[in-house]
Amino acid sequence: MKTLVVEDSQASRKIVSHYLERMGITPIPAIDGAEAVDLFVSERPDMVLLDIVLPGIDGFEVARRMRQLERPGDWTPIIFLTSMTRDEDLEKGIAAGGDDYIYKPVSDVVLGAKIRAMQRIIQMRYSLLVLTRKLDTANQELKRLTSLDGLTGIANRRHFDEMLVREWRRSMRQGAEFSILMCDVDLFKSYNDTLGHHAGDDCLRQIAQALTNAMDRGGDLVARYGGEEFAIILPETSLAGGQVVAERMRQTIEALNIDHPTAPGGKITASFGLAAGIAMPETDPIRLVKAADKALYEAKRAGRNQVCVVNSLDRPEN
Repeated sequence: MKTLVVEDSQASRKIVSHYLERMGITPIPAIDGAEAVDLFVSERPDMVLLDIVLPGIDGFEVARRMRQLERPGDWTPIIFLTSMTRDEDLEKGIAAGGDDYIYKPVSDVVLGAKIRAMQRIIQMRYSLLVLTRKLDTANQELKRLTSLDGLTGIANRRHFDEMLVREWRRSMRQGAEFSILMCDVDLFKSYNDTLGHHAGDDCLRQIAQALTNAMDRGGDLVARYGGEEFAIILPETSLAGGQVVAERMRQTIEALNIDHPTAPGGKITASFGLAAGIAMPETDPIRLVKAADKALYEAKRAGRNQVCVVNSLDRPEN
């Protein structure tokens, strides 16, 4: 443990330093305020013993500067060494950033007791900081887990709803276009009924990964919307851009080449509904989701394994 000893009197400085060394503490001597501030920065002491009456800047100002130099979350105990006994002097020292007082002449018994008390506070504070960091990490992990779908590992419906509002507002500030894709696995119920839920779950995991791999921008989001349905947020994406993404996703799922015993083509496929529009204050993003869902219905009705689009919340078209 290192303690900065700021004392202009050589005799007092040596006495205090001697007391510290007997306690197993390394003293760092300073003879004035300017040197003390420099050593505070370079040595990063664990504690400061600070005389108030110093040449140049006094101890009150030194304490203020030290507090300003501390990094966020740091705290270095500052104990004033002084012969001043007035209440207003004590109040001024605490206001300047001090934590305690030791009156001169310094007693080794009092100094030892004060330092041990500060050491306990330092240890308690460190333990609290460690616990706080662990709690923050746990909370971040909990938040991450609550935003993920347990089966597929991608974003869940809750996270989709949160990101939809957030990205819509961001696009609205920029007056940007916004696209929503809805995806549904074709004839998935019959796949599940024929091959069982284990195969169905594995199929959904593969499709979720394929949809994720088909995205090429960090700001896009694919989420499991419910059952065998997925939803994709494409901020700052036009209708034409959304069609490119949707077709790439459709082909990626088709390329998985997953056998489907009861499907006409014998393979797993997916249908997509796309809606695009300008993000505006008077338009609810949920309307865009509903429009994309209607377009998805049209894609299913038209024969599946295709993309149906809606432009600016208009009527669906193939």
